[in-house]
Amino acid sequence: MPSGITEKDRTNMRTKAPKKTPAAIERSSGNVFADLGLRNPEQELTKARLTLQIYSIIRERRLTQTEAAKILGIKQPHVSLLMRNRAGSFSVGRLIEFLTTLGQDVEITVRPSRHRHGEMSVIVA
Repeated sequence: MPSGITEKDRTNMRTKAPKKTPAAIERSSGNVFADLGLRNPEQELTKARLTLQIYSIIRERRLTQTEAAKILGIKQPHVSLLMRNRAGSFSVGRLIEFLTTLGQDVEITVRPSRHRHGEMSVIVA
């Protein structure tokens, strides 16, 4: 034992942690927004995917938030929100406009659904 430290000064490092009950695991629907019970989950997932694309393009081009704001015609704090995947009050249409402004082609396909209620999706090529 190092000098000056007595046996009673030592802390017992072998205490057992209380046993934890295992967390319940629930299978995802594939849409975290639906799983959380949010309103308009498909729209929120679409906005998140579009925002991720905007983020990727800004990062790939190494644009500052100020430069991106100038290109997109919005204020820098709004770019900051987009960079943190917070689409906020931006509509799907506005996010699509940002993508076209960033030189992306956006294609929307409408077709009959196999389900009673149609679905929205974003496919990145």
